[in-house]
Amino acid sequence: MEQRRVVITGVGAISPVGNDVNTMWENLINGKSGIDYVTRVDKDLYAAKVAAEVKDFEPTKYIEKRDVRKMDLFTQYAVVASKMAVEDANLTIDESNDNRVGVWIGSGIGGMQTWEDQHKKLLEKGPKRVSPFFVPMMIPDMAAGQVSIQLGAKGINSCTVTACASGANSIGDAFKAIQRGDADYIITGGTEAPISNMAFAGFSSAKALSTNEDPEKASRPFDKNRDGFIMGEGSGILILEDLETALSRGAHIYAEIVGYGATGDAYHITAPAESGEGAARAMQHALDDASISAQEVDYINAHGTGTDLNDKYETAAIKAVLKEHADKVAISSTKSMTGHLLGAAGGIESVIAVKSIVDGIIPPTINYETPDPECDLDYVPNEARKQDVNVVLSNSLGFGGHNVALVFKKYE
Repeated sequence: MEQRRVVITGVGAISPVGNDVNTMWENLINGKSGIDYVTRVDKDLYAAKVAAEVKDFEPTKYIEKRDVRKMDLFTQYAVVASKMAVEDANLTIDESNDNRVGVWIGSGIGGMQTWEDQHKKLLEKGPKRVSPFFVPMMIPDMAAGQVSIQLGAKGINSCTVTACASGANSIGDAFKAIQRGDADYIITGGTEAPISNMAFAGFSSAKALSTNEDPEKASRPFDKNRDGFIMGEGSGILILEDLETALSRGAHIYAEIVGYGATGDAYHITAPAESGEGAARAMQHALDDASISAQEVDYINAHGTGTDLNDKYETAAIKAVLKEHADKVAISSTKSMTGHLLGAAGGIESVIAVKSIVDGIIPPTINYETPDPECDLDYVPNEARKQDVNVVLSNSLGFGGHNVALVFKKYE
């Protein structure tokens, strides 16, 4: 049986640089950062002082007030971004197709703030005061669950939890489900709202967060003076759709998703495998899956966290897979502006990959000032670049040794 082609017909985003796709994209191509001093926690208690927080978020424009109260912020982000994406796709979900509309939204941590609030209640007021909504607000799959309830999507419903690769894995898994014929449409991506005392403390103790106190300059992927990532939050959602279905309903097609590679490092709980060998295998699998040669890649949206090992080994992985083409390919880390959205990173960055294809613009890596001899490729420093973009490779790598690469292509 011939594999079905899968296209992107809708996009939605809630991000530190804008609460819709167009605002986010304009800010990214203009090199605007969404990073500032953290407000969700008391910055004086932590070595890290900055975060990439979502600003001016008003869920009640999209969700009933009584429902908002029963959702953690990570779920609210996903529901709003999903409703935006469905609207953008001009997709009507009703009895004629609801069984064929799936939801697959990843989250690395789930309802961190809910967990923290309710644990405080338990300690201060006893177990009877813990909310009956505690569990359904906290569990990571609830974003997918609530999106399906809010939109009436009755098809395959899932959530891939693979730390910072969750969003990308979910999109790849959704892509394969449509390719196999398990669904005709899937609302997919990632969501995260991790900026809480526990998560901030945990990542600080692990020495993963940047301690640079200048919000504008703190996120500096691939730069010699990088010193860790900036915690971010938000949601990025794509509507993936079977090509035949999209054509038959006259849908606007942004781009095509053509490749998915996922591997494990089997190496360390937080550090990437030496020389990024696991990431390299994921990239190669994705290109093989897409039947695309390394030479055809125009742009790589890098995982690019701004941690010492990630940037060095991701660069090595790109060289291992692209060989002599590695010097010619444009690479950028949009985390320099959005911060690291953890489980939502792959969702937001897939939206960015699609926009780069549609608009022929590659967003920059800002704060790239001092070259690192171990990171010596073209990271599109500081200014966006106008360039014809046919093929984008998007990388996401997570604690636990999860490596994911997705390939997006101009639709023809």
